[in-house]
Amino acid sequence: MSTTIITEHPAWLTTGKGERARLVEHQGAAWLAIWSDKARHLALWPLMGDAAAEQPPVAYTSSIELPAAPDGAEPLLDELVSLGTVARLNNPSLWDAIVTALLRQVVTAGQARKRHHSLYAAYGRSFTTAAGELALAPTPETLLQLSDEGYAAVGCKFNTSALRAAAEAYLDCGEKWATLDAESLIKELVEVPRIGPWTAAAAAADYTGDFSIYPHGDLAVRTWAGKAAPGLVFPSSDREFEALWRRWAPSRSHLHALTLFTLTWGSHDLNDRGGQPHRP
Repeated sequence: MSTTIITEHPAWLTTGKGERARLVEHQGAAWLAIWSDKARHLALWPLMGDAAAEQPPVAYTSSIELPAAPDGAEPLLDELVSLGTVARLNNPSLWDAIVTALLRQVVTAGQARKRHHSLYAAYGRSFTTAAGELALAPTPETLLQLSDEGYAAVGCKFNTSALRAAAEAYLDCGEKWATLDAESLIKELVEVPRIGPWTAAAAAADYTGDFSIYPHGDLAVRTWAGKAAPGLVFPSSDREFEALWRRWAPSRSHLHALTLFTLTWGSHDLNDRGGQPHRP
């Protein structure tokens, strides 16, 4: 069965060879990840540090982990099963996951990618790679020192106060946060100003790789489910959709797989689309 990569994180880009590439930081080292659709393989190369160091975590979820199709869900499940096994490069940097979730607030996925690229290219730590010049997240210290004009120059005026609050909180609590389970992490993150339930859950899912705690009533999940199975009629409200989603996937493992596969389907569909806006 084939393997499909999920590229919902805005750091993923398409190279001149048509491959998907991304830079991540893991245990103090920068790693280049390149996915080849032809080879169906995710290759990882360290750009600094010990070449024998532990690689960033890659999770594989088989379609057999999807829930058995309950009444009404067959068209969606039939479409998702076609993805085979989903590979995901779990974000090894909690700080990057928080910054990324904040940049996704209110705007579409396409706008979030532009903000993400601009902020990282201007103020992050840049590396020359086989996929071009790529950058890691600006450090918390950098974002705390950045002027209002500096944020506005890269299109992040709206995110200024949220990023500063997150940077200050991360310097105080980041080491503790990185040791927490997904639910505990969400509870800690929502205590930070401008980090609401959606942002906290999205950041925690990105970092832990656990999509059972993702905000399932989110517009993106609803949109991709509707596009993957256009013959189905889904509830229009967050609460009603989430209730349906949980009925279709009553166990935690099924909920993780159903959400992950739907977002994977969507991450490929939005290559030429703008995506959907997210809330705080």
